[in-house]
Amino acid sequence: SVNIRDVAATQRGAQLFVNYCQSCHSASYMRYNRLAEDLDLGEELVMEHRMFADGKIGDTMEVAMQPDDAESWLGKAPPDLSLISRSRGADWLYTYLLTFYQDETGGWNNQVVPNASMPHVMWQLQGIQKPVYSTDADGNEAVDHLVLHHAGLQSPEEYQDTVRDLVTFLEYLGEPAQVKRKNVGIWVLLFLAFFTMVAYLLKAEFWRDVH
Repeated sequence: SVNIRDVAATQRGAQLFVNYCQSCHSASYMRYNRLAEDLDLGEELVMEHRMFADGKIGDTMEVAMQPDDAESWLGKAPPDLSLISRSRGADWLYTYLLTFYQDETGGWNNQVVPNASMPHVMWQLQGIQKPVYSTDADGNEAVDHLVLHHAGLQSPEEYQDTVRDLVTFLEYLGEPAQVKRKNVGIWVLLFLAFFTMVAYLLKAEFWRDVH
């Protein structure tokens, strides 16, 4: 599970997003200045380390690649990831990013989304996984599990933490206000609990004279 209250994890996830995802995927519902405020990064740091193209701090997180060029080069334009965590869920994203593998053609495939058009952009960190196949009673072959064929720059545990950081940021993107909303909710519940106690004491004092 991810914890968007972990600001450090969300900060690391933001760096991963701009380094590995934003060359193809936009996050058009998020502005850089909102990112700076919510993640305690500061506008200067965001402009220096999170923006890799000319722009202003109030711009949205768009990509420079045009949709027509994307379709020509990639077959279709990569989707905007602003709401991907709300449509897919954090667990799905986490599993998807962990289960890229190199198939018999030498290309990238994915156990969650077979024949996914997305390449494994973080393969240097994870390394190269190969599939182990199983055959059912009807003779149909399917991927049973994956094994690490060539080690990457990170250990499997480190890469899992990296993916968790990225998914944490994507979860934040889906609803940036949820941290503040949950914090406000805690204070509202505390107020209601206090008010309930005061109301009970007032009721007890009022009915003492009646009885």
